[in-house]
Amino acid sequence: MRPAAAAATATAAALRLRAAAASLSPPATALLTHRRAALLLPPLRRLCSPAPPRASAAPDSQLPPRLPSPVMDAQFESFRAQLDESSTLRDRIRTVVSEIESASRVATAALLLVHQPVPLEDVLGKAKAQVEVIKGLYAQLAEVLKECPGQYYRYHGDWRSETQAVVSMLAFMHWLETGGLLMHAEAQEKLGLSSGEFCLDVEDYLTGLCFMSNEFPRFVVNRVTAGDYDCPRKVLSFLTDLHASFRMLNLRNDFLRKKFDGMKYDLRRVEEVYYDVKIRGLAPMESKQEVAQS
Repeated sequence: MRPAAAAATATAAALRLRAAAASLSPPATALLTHRRAALLLPPLRRLCSPAPPRASAAPDSQLPPRLPSPVMDAQFESFRAQLDESSTLRDRIRTVVSEIESASRVATAALLLVHQPVPLEDVLGKAKAQVEVIKGLYAQLAEVLKECPGQYYRYHGDWRSETQAVVSMLAFMHWLETGGLLMHAEAQEKLGLSSGEFCLDVEDYLTGLCFMSNEFPRFVVNRVTAGDYDCPRKVLSFLTDLHASFRMLNLRNDFLRKKFDGMKYDLRRVEEVYYDVKIRGLAPMESKQEVAQS
């Protein structure tokens, strides 16, 4: 059979099948559709319908509500009372410390006039007036700390830096007056801290001395500019002795050790000023007694 004839025969067969399908009665077509829906709808209903509610657990299987432990509540109630009391006490301490810082700032500002051509008596008079105010504030702080005996170092950090600044100021004032070192007992007496548990911490005293040494390089330069060519020798002698005394201490790698390391740079700057004055022939001749003491 030729290909053209075969194609014509297939097309005719397809037309006959389509005509036979169209000749079916409507009830037969509806029956086929109904059967198909009956096969497809039940699985779809099972997928779309919500899950049936689970049966509730038996009443006997439910846990009874837990009551708070009276022992635990009592403990944390005690903690709450202690923390509230500590917070209130710390706020009172910080209020007094803030006033100490303010008075110390005023005294330091008055003491800075020593670098200017102002009589030393006037400079020290203004600074001493603030020292009396600071002494009264430390008395107030001591009264507050009496309410928590045995807990000095718990709150010590709240006034540590302010105390170090005050000691630095007092030590510098003492050197301006006497040319010597302010001792620990003398610093305690000036601040009214020589009695009871509230005292001047040794590390705060030593750190204050390190802060004091920062003032000498500028002071020496200004005094030489003003014509006092003997000042570098005095300061150099004092700082050399102070630095040698600090070297007797076994200082660890902490804040005090870092401040002590800075003292040698202050000493070096004072040495440079002294040697410069001496080379230029401006330094006065030392007496035999002073040479023997040095």
